[in-house]
Amino acid sequence: MKKILVSFFFLLFITKGVTQSLSKVDKKIINSIEKNMPSTINLLKESVDINSGTFNIEGVKKVGSLYANELKAMGFTIEWISMPDSVKRAGHLVAFRKGKKGKKLFLIGHLDTVFEPDMPPNPFTMINDSTATGQGINDMKGGDVLVIAALKSLYEQKLLDDVSITVYFTGDEEEAGNPKSITRGDFIERAKQHDIALGFETASNMNIVATARRGSSSWQLDVEAKQAHSSGVFGNAGYGSIYEAARIINTFREKLSMEEYLTFNPGIFIGGSEMTYDKSAQRGEAAGKTNIVSPKTVVAGDLRFLTNEQKEIARETMRKIVAENLKGTKASIAFKDGIPSMPPTAGNNALAAALSDVSITLGYGKVNPGNPGSRGAGDISYVADYVDCIDGLGASGKGAHAPGETINLNEYPKLIKRTALLIYRLTK
Repeated sequence: MKKILVSFFFLLFITKGVTQSLSKVDKKIINSIEKNMPSTINLLKESVDINSGTFNIEGVKKVGSLYANELKAMGFTIEWISMPDSVKRAGHLVAFRKGKKGKKLFLIGHLDTVFEPDMPPNPFTMINDSTATGQGINDMKGGDVLVIAALKSLYEQKLLDDVSITVYFTGDEEEAGNPKSITRGDFIERAKQHDIALGFETASNMNIVATARRGSSSWQLDVEAKQAHSSGVFGNAGYGSIYEAARIINTFREKLSMEEYLTFNPGIFIGGSEMTYDKSAQRGEAAGKTNIVSPKTVVAGDLRFLTNEQKEIARETMRKIVAENLKGTKASIAFKDGIPSMPPTAGNNALAAALSDVSITLGYGKVNPGNPGSRGAGDISYVADYVDCIDGLGASGKGAHAPGETINLNEYPKLIKRTALLIYRLTK
């Protein structure tokens, strides 16, 4: 009920409002950001040059400490949410201020990257005046530093006084630890105490924002058959596990591949007269002969969806397909939940409209909701059922998760200004 009321009143505010011109306070915020850009880039460089791969616990904590010092200097209360040793994750940085003015904001980022210490180094390097490269420079240390820079500009104008803002930088977004009740429990509970969540994952385009993100889950198909001489295949020997697995996977494609925003991908397919599959390592081995009907096949994959209803309908369709076994075979499929989806809502669209208003005021043009199918799952999805939210507010660039990842330094100051003015307007 709370979210419905917040969304309604927020929509009312948006529909009554008109595009504002820059006020004196807006201009002071912008000037502060421009003045601080050299130190902002230095902070970005310092954090990028710290390896913080998800499994590099000390590296993740070091980046968290770096950002904590910046936020503490602005009057934020700092907490480090530690994880049990069994989870094998560093933990999360939380910084908050509590007040009575405006909307209560929950700002989301993450400290970890996909680049572990054993991967080739890629330190912060200027390519030209408008582009720099470095590990995690846009996904998402650029977004984290953007948050800090925007808040700093508000702090310098005393605009953080008596507002409620929580900055929550997780330490394992790229590969969240298990169980999720531990690694995301505090994250979810704190988000529930707010009105709005803003996510600072990479900005795919300055004029596009994510009002919805697909969720992700996994599945494993196990197929068994009797081992026999290949001369009897299709007859007394049955069809074997490989034919049955192929039938099932292809029928998934035929029945479900045309549904908007739904995707499913068989990532590993192993079958033969002898086979092993290590689920945790996502690897296996197989051996077989051309004259032996295979007795066992395993296929593992993912399933991505826009709403929980879409996920459940797809799973039920897949179960029915699996149950229609070819002669001499039997199959089963198991599903495992991963990251929930962030479905589109009226409240999310209202937030996008507020961002668009700020963007137009700054002369950057209109911002539109993006295609939910273009983004994978993210931390913001864990809280999408409780607060209005938008994502993709972070740094822009190219090549995330790959060597040579870059940030667009021409757009970076603009994105910081846009975020600062959005936060200011929401918390006034």
